[in-house]
Amino acid sequence: MAAECNPLLGPPPKEVPLPNAPLVRVIAQVRFSPILSVQGAEFIAPFQEAIRATYPVLRQEHAQSLLFAPQGIATRKKQIAWRFTNLDGAWRVSLAPEFVALETTAYTSRSDFIGRMKTILETVGEHLNPAVVQRVGLRYIDRVSGDALGDIAKLIRPEMLGIVTTPLWQHAQYAISDALLDIPDNGGQIQTRWGHLPAGSTIDPNAIEALDERSWILDIDMSSLRQHPFAADQLIKDFSHFAERLYTMFRWSVTEEFLQRYGGKP
Repeated sequence: MAAECNPLLGPPPKEVPLPNAPLVRVIAQVRFSPILSVQGAEFIAPFQEAIRATYPVLRQEHAQSLLFAPQGIATRKKQIAWRFTNLDGAWRVSLAPEFVALETTAYTSRSDFIGRMKTILETVGEHLNPAVVQRVGLRYIDRVSGDALGDIAKLIRPEMLGIVTTPLWQHAQYAISDALLDIPDNGGQIQTRWGHLPAGSTIDPNAIEALDERSWILDIDMSSLRQHPFAADQLIKDFSHFAERLYTMFRWSVTEEFLQRYGGKP
């Protein structure tokens, strides 16, 4: 993409499939007004049955949520969260009183992911019928490691390299940048975190596993806090728009050599 293009406003570029993409995780989440009955097994049984053919493995967890307030962070009561996964664990649906989420470590295409999320949201609408959507979020996490890390200065646009091109890079144990960007056309935001992680380190243990080697991450998360009635069709439109904007941001961040390194043909 041209350097002068604004990835927050410009049209999305044509997709370039990356057969060997370093995309380690994709997460979509919809938060809604609390439905306390979700904690009951009998209440969520019809939901499970509707998705069980695709996500047959069920696990119950106790999740503790945090409330951010001017007085500080307050811990809320632990709530049950249901985790539905496919047989190899690469795809997971999470259902709790305040949210539903889909995540994968085996992303193949935007259409496949959006199609799966559509099925989940339609099932939530049918069996849970949430009243109000409070937050919508979509997150893509790429991770460069191994031999490619030695060429990171050629793979990422210069403005995002930081100390990579300086002598300090060889001594860096940790170098992460964090930017929160407003999206002018819809009131949403993109939080982007990028940089170097040392071996055995992570900035988010729930989404980015610690490796036994150094790595470089690009973590792009788009969200909207606009409240509106729960409607699966509208949410899918939102996710499709989010995916386009996040891909535009991704393409702005990487070079053509990055695309070629991971099997793309720009």
